[in-house]
Amino acid sequence: TESKHRRRGGDLKTRSTEIGSAVTGSPLTSVLPASTTVKKSIVLTSETREELAKQAKVTRENRRAQIDERHKYLISRLADGIGLSEEQVEEAIISDDKFHLIEQFFAASGLKKLLFFYQDVLQQESSASLRSDGSTSSLLQKKLFITMGYAENFTGTCAFFLRTSDKVITASNVSQEVNFGIFGCTNGNILQGLEFFLSQIMIPALKSQQNWGAVKEGLKNSHIQDFLYSVDKFVGTLSSSRQNIEDKIQLTKVDIDIYVSNLQNPSDYIAAG
Repeated sequence: TESKHRRRGGDLKTRSTEIGSAVTGSPLTSVLPASTTVKKSIVLTSETREELAKQAKVTRENRRAQIDERHKYLISRLADGIGLSEEQVEEAIISDDKFHLIEQFFAASGLKKLLFFYQDVLQQESSASLRSDGSTSSLLQKKLFITMGYAENFTGTCAFFLRTSDKVITASNVSQEVNFGIFGCTNGNILQGLEFFLSQIMIPALKSQQNWGAVKEGLKNSHIQDFLYSVDKFVGTLSSSRQNIEDKIQLTKVDIDIYVSNLQNPSDYIAAG
């Protein structure tokens, strides 16, 4: 009996070690039954959340200290374009896990574009408590976040910054070297948003452009005219594609039953074909 008690005590000690290893991320976690791991996660979640919140706050404040006139220029453009306050935009940026992309955009020969999405995303309720199964309740909320443009579905508003050269972006040249634009994707219709952006913003801006760099003739130059014609044609193609997708062109539905009900043998099928 004493031997059995000792063995059981040893088992309990081993189990305690395994649970402790689960917390530290040790490979011993794999030997735990699923139910044990989940229960321990639930017990530690509130503590872990508090620790993560503290770390996130430190990170945000460190990033806030890095904000200079270049960042403020981006923030002001985003606030004006999207309709948020500059404080809201700043908070969103310093809380973003892709904050480092901004520095890569500012660097010499850095990123050519910097994208932001502003749209509904599923977020955990901040005041939500854990359920018995370890899950939390979520809800759709508007969120501004940095994106590379290919990982998330685009369903809201896209704001973008484009570099005009490979120069390092400084506080003194940011307004000359960086262009800002914005277009929407109402109800997931990205073609309509792009069509509106090009036809109502870009084309009028191009046609009113006086300085075309090395092209001294400006709008009178045949190459410039060909370019503007191509952009107009592209917008027309976008419009046609959008209308096709929106079922503006309806094909007549055919009741096929009346054609197949009298098919009796292979020759009938051949004739029908």
